[in-house]
Amino acid sequence: MDSKEQLNLIKRIKALAEAGLVFTQDDYDKERYEELKSISLKLMAFVADEPMEVIQDFFMPQQDYPTPKVDVRGFVLNDKDEILMAKESVDGKWTIPGGWADIGITPSEIAVKEIEEETGLKTEVVRFLGVYDKQVHPHPPEPYYIYKLFFLCRITGGELKAGFDMLDAEFFPLDQLPELSQERILESQLKHLFQLAKSSQTDVYFD
Repeated sequence: MDSKEQLNLIKRIKALAEAGLVFTQDDYDKERYEELKSISLKLMAFVADEPMEVIQDFFMPQQDYPTPKVDVRGFVLNDKDEILMAKESVDGKWTIPGGWADIGITPSEIAVKEIEEETGLKTEVVRFLGVYDKQVHPHPPEPYYIYKLFFLCRITGGELKAGFDMLDAEFFPLDQLPELSQERILESQLKHLFQLAKSSQTDVYFD
């Protein structure tokens, strides 16, 4: 394993620790995530051959350059051209499978992983459909600035079933969509993605 691979693994550990700190409400877990983050910074300093102070200063929140969050989703059609969707436990509404990008995992890998975790189906990526700047589309307002990446995927196996954090998973025809989780997906976007997926052209949409 070369130093680049080592650094990617350490960044992944750091990202997992920071995600834990964001979502945990348990003081015991918080202490462990802080320790895990500290260890990751020490390892990073060692591998990068930089003083610990430099690494810590680099990752201070006030010195980080603000960048958009990235949401990655997979668009899947069955042989009836129905759209694969999952029912969110957060709001009880439906979206296509996906979630936040993870450090150390490529966008296409995230799309495949999220589809399997949320719907039980194994897939492979066919092609990239496009990237949407969320502010350009009529989603409900939220504090984050978000880019949404969409991949066309085909089913290769698995069994349709709701993931552990989903309420349900089903296929829906485009003209009979369920109530959508508009923070995650819009009807106009689904119609657009469907057109892109069925088109013989391979142009990629942006913005």
